[in-house]
Amino acid sequence: MDTARAEIGLIGGTGIYDQSAFENIQEVEIDTPFGRPSSSILIGEFEGKKVAFIPRHGKGHVYSPTHVPYRANIFAMKKLGVHTILSIAAVGSLKEEIKPLDIVVPDQIFDRTRNRVSTFFEDIVVHVGFANPFCRRTSEKIVECARSLNYDVHAGGTYVCIEGPQFSTKAESNVYRALGFDIIGMTALPEAKLAREAEICYATIATVTDYDVWRDSEVDVATVLENAAKNEEKVRNLLRMLIPVIEEDGECECRNALKFAITTSKEFIKEEVRRDLGILISKYL
Repeated sequence: MDTARAEIGLIGGTGIYDQSAFENIQEVEIDTPFGRPSSSILIGEFEGKKVAFIPRHGKGHVYSPTHVPYRANIFAMKKLGVHTILSIAAVGSLKEEIKPLDIVVPDQIFDRTRNRVSTFFEDIVVHVGFANPFCRRTSEKIVECARSLNYDVHAGGTYVCIEGPQFSTKAESNVYRALGFDIIGMTALPEAKLAREAEICYATIATVTDYDVWRDSEVDVATVLENAAKNEEKVRNLLRMLIPVIEEDGECECRNALKFAITTSKEFIKEEVRRDLGILISKYL
């Protein structure tokens, strides 16, 4: 549905989208050059803001972290006109002081994935800056809102993104701790890289479910799911406060990421690339 529009995108588990908080909800199907997104997209209005929601792993949690259609998800958000994506992700803690049920708003990522395509640009050369992978302005607003709700929130930190779907070995977990990483998860990449290529502000609300395996305790799915469910109500409360204060700002560095990044000469960009990736590159051609 090409006429559907949204300003803010939510990507996360199905439990964080509170349909009772939104008005005029519609479900849309969107095609992209990279296939279909994880699911049909729910769009609704919240205090005058149009919000689009994609369940990252699909309805029924059918996509593993490796096989999430990340490119289709982010491209669909761009096609809808989304200027800011709020990513909600369950993570493990690599530090004693970051406790299960805490919230972390990371400012860095370390990539340990192996089998994921992390760019839209396979037919032209585009070198996008990624030194600061999360939108600073959006992250600051998340922290402010979380603190006003008296949540235990940690501002900043490094998210190490592993391939999965298996959890880490104890040796790996201890190496990540020794390297100074703060939290561990499986979905921040390539999502954050693709959002930057799409010139969409992107920030993560990381909800801690466990201490990973470094703390002499096994990580099991039951515990992760139980704590994830406990965190869902926190996230819903946080989003209700956060969404109204997320504003579009053309001065944000996220919104001009491609300005000096496209290195392929204009005359060498094929017509099919211009057609398929038009919403990403058209203003620079």
